[in-house]
Amino acid sequence: MNVQSLLKGHNFLFFGLLALFIPFLPVFLKGQGLTTSEVGLIIGAGGFVTIIAQPLWGMISDKTKTLRKVMLLLIFMTAVCGFLLFNMNSFWGLVVAAMLVYFFLMPLDPLTESLNYTMTEAAGTSYGSVRTYGALGYAVLSLVVGYVMKWFGMSSISILFVLLGLICLVIMWKLPDSPTSSKPVTIDGLKKVLTNKEMVLFLILIFISSIPARMNDTFLGIHINTLGGDSSLVGIAFFISAATEIIVFALSIWWLRKGKELLIITFAIFCYALRFFLSGLVESPISLTLIQLLQMLTFPLYYTAAIQYLYQIVPREWRATGQTVLALLFFGISGIISASVGGFIYNAYGGHIFYYTIATVSFIAGVFGLGLLLRNKKSISE
Repeated sequence: MNVQSLLKGHNFLFFGLLALFIPFLPVFLKGQGLTTSEVGLIIGAGGFVTIIAQPLWGMISDKTKTLRKVMLLLIFMTAVCGFLLFNMNSFWGLVVAAMLVYFFLMPLDPLTESLNYTMTEAAGTSYGSVRTYGALGYAVLSLVVGYVMKWFGMSSISILFVLLGLICLVIMWKLPDSPTSSKPVTIDGLKKVLTNKEMVLFLILIFISSIPARMNDTFLGIHINTLGGDSSLVGIAFFISAATEIIVFALSIWWLRKGKELLIITFAIFCYALRFFLSGLVESPISLTLIQLLQMLTFPLYYTAAIQYLYQIVPREWRATGQTVLALLFFGISGIISASVGGFIYNAYGGHIFYYTIATVSFIAGVFGLGLLLRNKKSISE
């Protein structure tokens, strides 16, 4: 198999693993008899682990100048810890096992995106042509896992998790390492990257806008159950959500233009606000499921444009770390806030107020994005 085919296979399987973990972990934990607050506690603890793990493994990758070897270790440990997690039934066992999966699985996301961008750039192909297979893997596995949980019980997904992990490990073993910069990585270089004003404002935008997005990821499955839907409908909802991304990623070579990234990100954030507002209005789990069609106007636009914008303002030797910081905000820090604050809002006020709240936060983030667009336009005119 050629490198592009292997890379596409890795994306399909890795994002399939994420589909088993991110949307279905809250459903699995609820099925183990935990309260919404306890689910929030475990996911929040995972967010704390992510804050440590993502920059740690990103810097290890940059320092050792290898993505492949680091990712091989992380995939193997993810498979082992995932098997333990989905066969655990004690509360503290679930906490520890979930934290271990977060520690090894979540750093793979920014490293995979860095691998995608670097290898497609070197090959002269589009990032979206590879990332499309990640969306496809997320869509297919979301659907499959929903029915597996319904037919064979929640713990049965542990076998599927390990199987995907092992195949992903074989593919990563066959992949060559990605091209790296010969420029050495230094602490002074990192300080320069993280104190760049353009970078700081961009990261603030990502931070504010990622909180409601992660709240939805965490509590969508629970809200579908609350409205009367079962685990198979949760799977269908995430399948629809991921399936709509496929065409958007595939056509990114046509719609993603340099210099238009902030505009695209801001548009996607306002679409998030609309999506969450509509989610708060509906009373039917089927209606809520159909609203996930709006995913095509949110995450794939938002994240693809964010990566391209980031790679324009971050030096090549710090790309893995820069990608890690982006993922850290989206999956780590925002994950803690979404789990803890989101769990409180959902418990205290219910799902409808929960969705109206995150719609408001998304709208505020969109206004901030408009401010950055006006600032950039003014600086260019001067």
